[in-house]
Amino acid sequence: MKVMILATLAAIAFAAPVRAQTAAISDQDISDAYIYLLGRLMVTRQQQLDFQEGFQWNEIRHRKPGAVDWPNPNLDVAYSEAWVAVDEASCTIVSVPRIEDRYYTVQFLNGWGETLANINERLFPKRPSGDFAICLRGSTVPVPADAQRIDLPVKYARVLARVALGDDWDKAVALQQQFTLRATGTPKLPDIPKTPIFALENLPGVEAFEAAEIALDSEPDLNPGLEPLQDKTRAIAKAVKDPEQRARVDRVIRTVGFADFAKGGPPIGHGTIRNGWARPAVVGAYNIDYLARTLINYGGIWANIAPEVMYYRASTDGSGAPLSGDNAYTMTFTRDQLPANYANYFWSVIAVDTKHFRVLPNPLNRFLINEQSKPVYGPDGSLKLYFAAEKPADAPDGNWLPTPKGSVYRLTFRFYGPISGVANGTYYPPPMQRMN
Repeated sequence: MKVMILATLAAIAFAAPVRAQTAAISDQDISDAYIYLLGRLMVTRQQQLDFQEGFQWNEIRHRKPGAVDWPNPNLDVAYSEAWVAVDEASCTIVSVPRIEDRYYTVQFLNGWGETLANINERLFPKRPSGDFAICLRGSTVPVPADAQRIDLPVKYARVLARVALGDDWDKAVALQQQFTLRATGTPKLPDIPKTPIFALENLPGVEAFEAAEIALDSEPDLNPGLEPLQDKTRAIAKAVKDPEQRARVDRVIRTVGFADFAKGGPPIGHGTIRNGWARPAVVGAYNIDYLARTLINYGGIWANIAPEVMYYRASTDGSGAPLSGDNAYTMTFTRDQLPANYANYFWSVIAVDTKHFRVLPNPLNRFLINEQSKPVYGPDGSLKLYFAAEKPADAPDGNWLPTPKGSVYRLTFRFYGPISGVANGTYYPPPMQRMN
């Protein structure tokens, strides 16, 4: 009996300071820490799904066009994917084929969705193809004499190679198949962090903080200035071991946290909205803007940096009403505002649902409009695009994107190689105008 009493008193003594410490953490602190942590959990979620599918370290997987399974995919390109591991004793050689007159890049990201490097002719104009040695910064691993060395600040990275499909898909796929990876040694491989695997429409609650320690310890956040959020996240993770505080944190997440996350969605964090189109303030490299990072990891994971591509997103028409497949819309570009005027490489617009961010099924299997759709321009040089369940009578076939009845959707407009007003942030696509 004496032992039981002492144990109970010890538990009470332990719980009291935990509760006092958590009481000092405000509801807003919990919301901020949750949104910060969620950005990392989006990446660990996808990493677990990748390795469940059969990914192996330092092995590249070439996807058939359109056959990627993550939110808001880019259907203009053939994707190849990998997870790369390097360390003090091993680099990874990335072989890039010679590609001319076609957009391509090999992107490397860390475990927070931050872009670390790209390989393409824009960044390596003197030698854009051949072998590239991906190494850990500070390592002294010897690399082949003909390989260009790229140092990463992390041991483990996600890789996406993109090759524009253009109007010759067979050639694009043939080039895609020539990208290869090989390790120069035997790097030490990490354990894949076991964190919640959740549906995007069912975000985790307090269980996010139960995975906080492994999420943070397995991949340091490289961005300076976010240390206070990391400290708050760890403090909350300790506090939720107490049942009373666990209940409080879960309640705050589901009320304040979810509301703050939803509020940040329309402008994509600290972006701006004009004509119903949101342009993020940052993309691909986020500095201290963890809200934008988490939102983009949520709605379009593996986004590249702004010099490579700029993304605009619309969830409403020009009047502010949600986009619906029950309505028909037009989008009209004047001759001097054509999308091709703002992209060095190509442009496209895609529609996805608002829950899973996947393309909208339709009998034509048509999921985007781009130059390969063969859009018809007006006599005055203008371009009118149509979004409707059935093709409007006056719509050229290549100008129409099917949006099935009953769907609620959003659009993503991509400009690859952004220039002029897209690059400097002064341009926004024209509004969606309801026809009926």
